[in-house]
Amino acid sequence: MRPSPADPVAWNAYLAEGNARQARKRVAADVILRDHAGRVLAVNPTYKEGWDLPGGMAEGNEPPHDAAARELREELGLTVRVRGLLVVDWVAPHGPWDDQIAFIFDAGTISAEDVTTLRPHDDELSEAMFLPVSELRGLLRGRLQRRLDAAVQAIADGQTRYLHDGQAAW
Repeated sequence: MRPSPADPVAWNAYLAEGNARQARKRVAADVILRDHAGRVLAVNPTYKEGWDLPGGMAEGNEPPHDAAARELREELGLTVRVRGLLVVDWVAPHGPWDDQIAFIFDAGTISAEDVTTLRPHDDELSEAMFLPVSELRGLLRGRLQRRLDAAVQAIADGQTRYLHDGQAAW
């Protein structure tokens, strides 16, 4: 028999059991960070092929926007303020990975001083540089390239994009 909220201990145990059976999603959180010339920050991870947007995976119970800011602090020594949501992309299971939710946030424009001192702060990145969007597109893998395009469009028109595997969902 299912307990009722009248018995808070039993009710919370019942809810916790249901929670344990719920699907878990991996969450990625990246940012679009620009310099004064409008170029976008790109990073070269050491643990996978190809270039990427700055950010990374959320930790357990960590909000995606906090994960993005934390990753920039850890990997680049940058303190950024997330200014808004640009893209949400549901990524289907692929290879050994379950599905994931990938966010891209707008982190605004970095100061000229921060641009000159920008460098990787840990061994997860080998390089970081600002590139025009057209050049950055050529360095990104297909799904991430389409995610970048959607983020650039969202900045231009103020409309958050929802994608399914890097494609417009509707």
